[in-house]
Formats: sequence, C-alpha cells, structure tokens
Amino acid sequence: MSVQTDRVGFVTNGTAEADQAAARLRGRYGDTPFEEASVIVALGGDGLMLQTLHQAMGRNVPVYGMNFGSVGFLMNVFSEDSLAERLSVAQATRIYPLSMTVLSTSGVTQMALALNEVSLFRSTYQAAKIQIVVDGETRLDELICDGVLLSTPAGSTAYNLSAHGPILPIDSPLLALTPISPFRPRRWRGAILGNRAEVKFITREAAKRPVSAVADNVEFQNVLEVTIREDRDSGVTLLFDPGTSLEERVLSEQFRY
Repeated sequence: MSVQTDRVGFVTNGTAEADQAAARLRGRYGDTPFEEASVIVALGGDGLMLQTLHQAMGRNVPVYGMNFGSVGFLMNVFSEDSLAERLSVAQATRIYPLSMTVLSTSGVTQMALALNEVSLFRSTYQAAKIQIVVDGETRLDELICDGVLLSTPAGSTAYNLSAHGPILPIDSPLLALTPISPFRPRRWRGAILGNRAEVKFITREAAKRPVSAVADNVEFQNVLEVTIREDRDSGVTLLFDPGTSLEERVLSEQFRY
C-alpha cells in the first residue's frame, strides 16, 4: 500500500507524555486536520487505536500507531525521527468490523460496530442464560454463564484470549465464539465459525437476569436479542513497521506462555 506522507494528522490519548511528543512531531512534520489527512498517527495505547480506527472507518485513511500505553499490541515503537520514511515503507493490514444489532427488552433496536469483539455480560449477581443461534439454527439451547463473546481475528488476542478463546490468524475468514465463565455446559469451550456466519444471542429470563451487550466500547443494557455479522463494507487499515506486522504479532502470540 502506498501511503501519502504529505498530509499527516496526529491524535493522542491525552496523557502529558503523548501530548508533548505530538507537539514535537507537529513541529517537525506539520499537522493536518483529521478530516483532511492522508494518514493518521495515533500516540497512545490500544484503546486509542480502536477509537481512532472507528473514527477513520469509511474514510479509507490508514492509521499508524506509536505506543504510549501499557500493552500497545496494535502500536509501533515510538520515535520522532524519519517518520515519513517509516510511513512510506509500513506494511498495511486491512481488518473488518462486526455489525451488532441489539433488540432491547423495551423493543428498541440499536446498532454498533466492533473491531475487536461483541460481548454479552450478566448485569446482576445472577448468571445469564443465553441461547445461541447460528445461521438460523439453534446450536446451544441454553448457556448459563457470566457472558459470551464473538471475536474478529484482530480481536482474538484481546479479551477473547483472556477468556481462553482461540487465537485466529489475522487474514483467516473466521470468527471466534467464546463463553465467559461458563457454568452449564461446563466443558463447552466455544466454537470457530466462518466469517459469513450470522450469530444471534437470545437472552432467557431477560427481566430476571438482565444482560448488557458491548461492541468494543459501546454498551447497551437490558438486551433481549443480539444479532451479529461481519461488515465487509466498513474495513480499516492499520500500518506497521516492516517485520512487526499484525500477522507476525498474532503468530508470535501463539508461542508465548
């Protein structure tokens, strides 16, 4: 992917360290407003990267991150030098979000996109009861659990991995369906689905056992049904330094212990 480096925009996570670094970078390389930039440089952590990617969605503008966070799985190493050169040789990875449609217990329908995962969580002390339907067929009549999630390949190393879900190759046409603290069936560890699958979660006893649904950082409470499918029309592009591509990071993560 050829990246135009003459119109660079900078965003930060708002910490003093990141803001000071951004000021120095703007002094050296200029600063283009987000809406007019040909590439966005995000200074922060993975949370800022997800936020920036959501803002860039639909604009076909790539995002290059430099780490000022704690984990920085989606970020590159920070350096003030040779930014134009780094951007010009960066490796591009295209990722696609999940589209979540939520029907609440009050009958309201809402939508959101998730680049990492869509998660359902119990909202009280009582376990959630969730029916899982894949492409119109009930695959699990009742999952009693703290929650359940559906993850993209890009998100498979995030919360999905913490919930003991599988790591998916970044370019695989797959989704990871992973339970969160399942009680019944206790030994069910989830499923790997094709990315064309439509997944529906139906909450049981929704009034007694309220459930919330979260698409990345957008949350809806008191959900009755949640329908999820991949949205191939809303992809975003991440940029990585050579040798540190997202594909390589996902592969390396599988050999850590």
